[in-house]
Order: sequence, then structure tokens, then C-alpha cells
Amino acid sequence: MRTPALYPCTVAHVRTGPVRHTLRHRTYMWLIDVDRPPRLAYPLRWFARFDARDHFGGDGGTLRERLGTFLAAQGVDLAATDRVVMLAHARVLGHVFNPLTLYWCLAPDGTARWVVAEVHNTYGERHCYVLHPDRAGQAEVGKEFYVSPFYDVEGRYRMRLPTPGDTLRLTVRLDHAGAPPFTATVRGERRPATPLGVARTVLRYPLSTIAVSAAIRYHGIRLLTRGLRIRPRPRHQVQKGMR
Repeated sequence: MRTPALYPCTVAHVRTGPVRHTLRHRTYMWLIDVDRPPRLAYPLRWFARFDARDHFGGDGGTLRERLGTFLAAQGVDLAATDRVVMLAHARVLGHVFNPLTLYWCLAPDGTARWVVAEVHNTYGERHCYVLHPDRAGQAEVGKEFYVSPFYDVEGRYRMRLPTPGDTLRLTVRLDHAGAPPFTATVRGERRPATPLGVARTVLRYPLSTIAVSAAIRYHGIRLLTRGLRIRPRPRHQVQKGMR
């Protein structure tokens, strides 16, 4: 798997009830090796920075060290021979918001030993799920974290997270206590992360991370005006390895 790479993509959220609503947003994401994050020349560096402090918890360390600390607290060993690739938004002009960051922990033969899904909400909280996908990249896990204000912390996620290649095809479905499901998809095509490729992508999607934050809030307001009620947000319990 070649890294770094860019994935211009379409993110879609589909709610089928009690109010049907669809969000579609064009953006781009980075696929990087956590041991070799790209470091671009100025001025592109302002549009593609990766800071370990934006992920997991603690006071220091590299991305790999932070991931290893979290996994160890969950009873999972990150072997020295495992390669870790991360799909995420980079910092753009000092701002970043990653609703979902994915880490594929790859054995030496390239197969995914597990996938870590790091979720951020708009309240500044984060939570990680350790997934054990099958050969098709599919995994299930119970919901444990308050994300959308229109859903309780109930239900079960069904995810399809194949390792990115020439295409990016991700699906996250929430089955929520017998209610109509919520489905999020990410669909994109791989592009080389050359200086020219990065410049073209930045020009096409300026202020991309700010646009992600704005789109989430805009559609939240629309759902409020359509009659959805906000569910109480429980106190967030910080996970082991995230302190």
C-alpha cells in the first residue's frame, strides 16, 4: 500500500426516519503511514499538517506511541512489525475536525489484524472502537459514545472498512433500537500526494476541515427545524489509555 495518498471523496449521511434526510459533502482525506507522516514544503505545509495531539490522549508521544498506549490499555498488543496506516483529515490553516479517523493495523503480509475507529463529536469528546474485521472488511460493535444529538447511546454499528486501495469504499450503519437505520458512506478515488496533486486538491477544496464542521452544524439546525428532538447527552467517560 503506497502512502501518503489523497482521496477526494463524497461523504453521505442518510436518515430514513423519523424524518428522512440526506447530507452529501465533497471533501478529501489523507492516507498516511503513522511512522512516516508527510512533511510538505511551505506554503503547502499550512494545508497539510499532522499533529499527534489531535488523536487519542496523553501528553506526548508520536501517533504510533499514542495508539500503542491505547491498545495496550484494551489488552491488545501492537507488534513492532505491524504497519499502521491512518485515514484522516489533516490540519488546514491550524484547524482540524475528524468525525471519524481510521487506523488499519497491518501484519507483515498486508492483512488487517484489526481496525481502530476513532470518533470525535462536536462537544470536544473522543472515543475509540477496536474492531476485528472479517476478510471482507466487515465488523460489528455496540454503540458506546454520544455523537449525533438526535440519537441516544444505544444500538449497534455495522461497518464495512476494507483497506483503501485505488478506491475508498467505507460504510457505517447504525441500527438503533428497532428504529430506521442511519447510514454513512465515504466514496473516493486515490490520487498521488505529490506537491502538484496536493496544491490542486487544496485549491479545489479550500478550508476543507472548516467546511466539514460547518456542514455538520448546518444540517443539525435543519433537522431541528424539521422537528427532531435533542437527546440528553450523558457524561462522557474517558477510556483507559486515553487519559
